[in-house]
Formats: sequence, structure tokens, C-alpha cells
Amino acid sequence: MTDALDALMAVMEASFDPHWREAWTRRQVADSLCMPHTYTILAGEDGGPWREEEPAAGFVLARRAPGEVELLLVAVRPELRGRGIGQALIERFFQSARESNADRVFLEMRAGNPAERLYCELGFQPIGTRKDYYRALDGTLIDAITFGKVFKSD
Repeated sequence: MTDALDALMAVMEASFDPHWREAWTRRQVADSLCMPHTYTILAGEDGGPWREEEPAAGFVLARRAPGEVELLLVAVRPELRGRGIGQALIERFFQSARESNADRVFLEMRAGNPAERLYCELGFQPIGTRKDYYRALDGTLIDAITFGKVFKSD
């Protein structure tokens, strides 16, 4: 897990603007990955599975519960954005959720997050708001928006 954790943390440190206080610490990520239903998906620069001999381009951190999966974090290194890596990661997240028999997925983001466009394009819909849930580095309070996506049964 150390190599994958190192790769994930390198993406985390490069991807999250400290102003928004969204990045997790190494300890938070490591502790979450010790929980039985939390997992990560790492991507290489081509959007496919990460290979240990290269730096990771992006990651998803997720948590399963009966019937649902929560997308905790998703990030792509800034210099690689716009290449479809985020979309590929989320599609792999959807596949993993379906394989675990989830019928719905969730995520939460701060209002104004530019990733909202991608989430909506991939079928997430806003389902709730938590007023003043996040606090930026300068003290500004920001709403959290919860998004959900229900998988259609075949």
C-alpha cells in the first residue's frame, strides 16, 4: 500500500488548492484505506490503470456501504487536466460500484467547484445542500452540495 499511497499523496499535494482546504493528510488517507470498505483507484497518464513505475495521474477515493458507494475524493494532476483522465476515473468508479451491487452513488462538493460540470455530464444530479458546511482558508463559509446518481436496472 505504501507505493500506491505515495502515488496518491503526490497527486493530492499537486491537485488541491490549499485555499479550499479540501486535501486530506497522509494520515487521513492511510487510516481510511485501513477500513474494509474504503478503496482507491489510481490512473496513469493515459487514463488507464496506474503502473508503479510511473507517477499517478489521478485517483478516486471511495467508500462502499450496502447498496451504495460514496465518492470521497477525486483528483487529477493539474498539468494533465482536460485529457479525459477524470472522466475515465469516474467511469471506473461506476464500474466498481456496479460490481459491488450498488444501485446508487453519491458525492459531496463545495459550491462553485469547477468539477461540477463533469459530474453532471456523467449523470450526477444535485440532491441536497448543507449550508455553510465548508470553511475556506480565509474563513469564508461555503455550502456543500450533495450529488447522487442512480443506476438503472437492466
